[in-house]
Amino acid sequence: MLRKARSVSSTAAMGARNLPLDTILVGDSISHMNGLPAGSVDLIFADPPYNLQLDQGLTRPDQSRVDAVDDDWDKFESFAHYDTFSREWLAAARRVLKPDGALWVIGSYHNIFRLGAALQDLDYWLLNDVVWRKSNPMPNFRGTRFTNAHETLIWAARSQKSRVTFNYEAMKLSNDETQMRSDWLFPICTGAERLKDEDGEKVHPTQKPEALLFRILNATTNPGDVVLDPFFGTGTTGAVARKLGRHFIGIEREESYVAAALKRIASIRPGQREAVQITTPKRREARVPFGSLVEQGLIEPGTQLFDPTRRYFAMVRADGSLVSGPHQGSIHKVGALVQGAEACNGWTFWHHESRGRTAPIDELRSNIRAQLELLSA
Repeated sequence: MLRKARSVSSTAAMGARNLPLDTILVGDSISHMNGLPAGSVDLIFADPPYNLQLDQGLTRPDQSRVDAVDDDWDKFESFAHYDTFSREWLAAARRVLKPDGALWVIGSYHNIFRLGAALQDLDYWLLNDVVWRKSNPMPNFRGTRFTNAHETLIWAARSQKSRVTFNYEAMKLSNDETQMRSDWLFPICTGAERLKDEDGEKVHPTQKPEALLFRILNATTNPGDVVLDPFFGTGTTGAVARKLGRHFIGIEREESYVAAALKRIASIRPGQREAVQITTPKRREARVPFGSLVEQGLIEPGTQLFDPTRRYFAMVRADGSLVSGPHQGSIHKVGALVQGAEACNGWTFWHHESRGRTAPIDELRSNIRAQLELLSA
């Protein structure tokens, strides 16, 4: 029987288009996804069964048992059975995604290549494969293979035409102003973050670290977006979504995982609105022409602008153009001409005197943009 387990945070659980926001749906993932409105979810993160085929379990050299994945939910009769299951849930996921939605799926060498083929067969558009390199992987106890020190994630758009969310500038800022690469280094889930039962045993054998989901949601969603996790487990996706001001929908069939997830998420304080905002890319900011600064009295006609070294000077005209000796035109054109350069960003090149200090004219543009944002809020 399918039912819902409402999280404590879901006072407005039935949101737009009757979505069960901030709720765990208990039961089969495919059935529940087929019951959601089509085109209603912004992002899906899926950590499906890996089909590890560990019939005999794992042991260390001293014959002690390794706490590996041997649960029934990871067992399939054959590769054909696993492929059928994968295609069914991926098709259900694609139906529920918005036209510009995207999906992340994580796996190991046991299943990720099969999932990649299924994604392409179902007309998803692959954007990246990302390697999660584990800083503390489980060793290969038998010494017969390389240590499995990574897992692979596939980021795919619903279709080739999808214009997916990618917060490029935010990722660059979080990476010390360096473009984020597709190899990510995180430790596996350990310590206080790892959920344990009353006997001190792991609640879930493959609990993912919150840091991994934190990066994924920051990179490919915006505050208020709806994130669906069809294999919710102990609720890592929901926990991070709550911290980052996103909505989640979880689907999980194991009652023990549901109970742990509800308790975990209820203890999390939602992120404050200002704290979870994403850095706005320059290309999305409101266009403010230099002439607007003159029209609004932020720069008076006749004002002398100069470069940071005060080597070049230009006078502001009433129509928003500059003149510097024989050169005249826009802030960008005159900036390039006085330097003998092919191009120039006039906003950062030209400066003015402001309250006894030197400041780039770009500060004045930022002030206007801030006023526009307040008016549109």
